[in-house]
Amino acid sequence: MRYSLALACAMMATPIAAQDVKVVTDLSVTHSLVSMVMGDVGQADLLLDRGGDPHSFQLRPSQARALSEADLIFWIGEELTPWMARALSGIEAQGEVVTLINAEGLHLQDFAHGHDHGHGHDDHDHSDDHDDHGHDDHGHSHDDEGHGHDEHGHSHEDEGHGHDDHGHSHDDEGHEHDEHGHSHDDEGHGHDDHGHSHDEGHSHDGLDPHAWMNTGNVEIWLDLIAEELAEHDPDNAETYRANAEAARAEIADLATEISAILQPAGAAPLVMFHDAYGYIVEQFGINVAGTIALGDAATPGAQRLSELRADLQADGAVCIFPEVNHSSRYIDVVVEGTGVRVGAELDPAGVMLEPGADLYPTLMRNMAQAIADCVAG
Repeated sequence: MRYSLALACAMMATPIAAQDVKVVTDLSVTHSLVSMVMGDVGQADLLLDRGGDPHSFQLRPSQARALSEADLIFWIGEELTPWMARALSGIEAQGEVVTLINAEGLHLQDFAHGHDHGHGHDDHDHSDDHDDHGHDDHGHSHDDEGHGHDEHGHSHEDEGHGHDDHGHSHDDEGHEHDEHGHSHDDEGHGHDDHGHSHDEGHSHDGLDPHAWMNTGNVEIWLDLIAEELAEHDPDNAETYRANAEAARAEIADLATEISAILQPAGAAPLVMFHDAYGYIVEQFGINVAGTIALGDAATPGAQRLSELRADLQADGAVCIFPEVNHSSRYIDVVVEGTGVRVGAELDPAGVMLEPGADLYPTLMRNMAQAIADCVAG
């Protein structure tokens, strides 16, 4: 990514050494945004291995230890990474957990189901500032069960739980915190008495957690990340905020660029491997006519592939896109005898890209360009 002059200047400013703030992130996308904000102040740890599956991953002991020792943990949310939810409920994490999908003001939407995706995501628009969920500006939950919160939304429960200077609860007897990271309550993560998740796959019902596909959501996250870092490392607060401001401007420019790249694609019917592109459909107006798999853990059967091939021919689908971490043999079956073009392999979470600040804008540009190139023929 070629940073704007403002972002370059902000990140070149000589920072004060971070106060040993240990930051851990779940995915490459999260790590990229945190890296934009941290700049030269420090480096965040990335849990997901390069090339790993964002939806299904197992931590190594060293990664679990890093998670338990972190001061700040940024993750998208349980809807995307159930493995992370299991890890958080199974360790004695002493740090603050910030769940980005719960940040206030996001544009959120549900998954589209079935063959006809089209442009019909408005019916699932949750961009209502999360009033019904009671989240503050930092994405932390406001428990209405009579517990007080400070200006950062951290619980001050007086039921015998210790709190640090920031009001974060460190209950050594079960870590009963809220779902936004001040909580490791097993009930909040859907685990049974043995710690197993009741949802072993990445569910494609309800809320679509691929919210980074909307650049406006990313701008909100950058501010949230900056404020959380500033709270834990006040000596570098202004550097974090300046980096976030410059990065927001860069992301706004990125949205304009992507819109221009995708404009020639128009309403050409496209087929993706799985339902991870609804936010791009909503923001940039492309037409995803269907998906091969109904979910990340779902294996499409012969009947589904046959029906999808017939539907795509009827709809005049132009392009179909393979995806990293998924077999291309299903693509071959679907396109056989149809004339549908096979586009470049998409990487919606950037798992094959070099981690760092450049990763998020690179993955967005790569996807947009792959779509435009395939439609253009």
